[in-house]
Amino acid sequence: MTTATESSTREAAGGHAPSAELIAAVLAPSARPPRPGPLSASLTFGWRAMLKIKHVPEQLFDVTAFPIMMTLMFTYLFGGALAGSTREYLQFLLPGIMVMSVVMTTMYTGVSVNTDIAKGVFDRFRSIPMWRPAPMVGYLLGDMFRYTMASIVILALGLILGFRPDGGAAGVVAGVAALVAFSFAFSWVWTMVGLLMRTDKAVMGVSMLVLFPLTFLSNILVKPETMPGWLQVFVDVNPITHLVAVVRGFMAGSVDGGEVVWVTAWGAVLIVVFGSLTMWLYNRK
Repeated sequence: MTTATESSTREAAGGHAPSAELIAAVLAPSARPPRPGPLSASLTFGWRAMLKIKHVPEQLFDVTAFPIMMTLMFTYLFGGALAGSTREYLQFLLPGIMVMSVVMTTMYTGVSVNTDIAKGVFDRFRSIPMWRPAPMVGYLLGDMFRYTMASIVILALGLILGFRPDGGAAGVVAGVAALVAFSFAFSWVWTMVGLLMRTDKAVMGVSMLVLFPLTFLSNILVKPETMPGWLQVFVDVNPITHLVAVVRGFMAGSVDGGEVVWVTAWGAVLIVVFGSLTMWLYNRK
């Protein structure tokens, strides 16, 4: 490069060429920022999930409109026939409808995972030096907000319709906490499905194929004693049945410790088995 060219370059840059000392100062090695810990990384991805809800509020329809519709429909459709009174049936039904609505919402975790894979976002996540399960845990943390909101919507509607929990406020909080905790564990199933399926529609199809038998073949709508013996065998081992019994027990003020053990054991198994499978697929997909 000629001297004239160098001069014109300096003039184009405002007449100031960076000195060697300035360049060395800018490029000087410094301490690398510390790697974020597991909790920090997970909370960051959880906040990302919350921001997605903020920018697309229509995502909350499934935890607002759907629970309201389910509660009203089953209360007034079956209340008179099964219990002779909609108000009396509501005392039995509302905890079960709460479980049904929240458990069905868990499938959207897998849909979100699959959507991010299709957009190529996961390739960026895997290149970031952080705790590897953080994106998955973040999805679930964000969805826990959705589960809590669905529970609050159903409870508020139930109180308006005449639901009166004998367990009081403490029993209601304990029941909702048990439901949200189990749903967190159950959502690991759908993160695995989201990694396996090619499209979000396939994720929803598989989810419905599993969720409908689990929720309807349980004690949500009717007592298992009214069912045929061969069906009771499935209902008795159905994890949703035990979850409903725990939530219903907390809200009624008479929870069965054995049912709590069942639900805790199911939640631990779901996290260990499907959480491990999810991370194995995530690291190799």
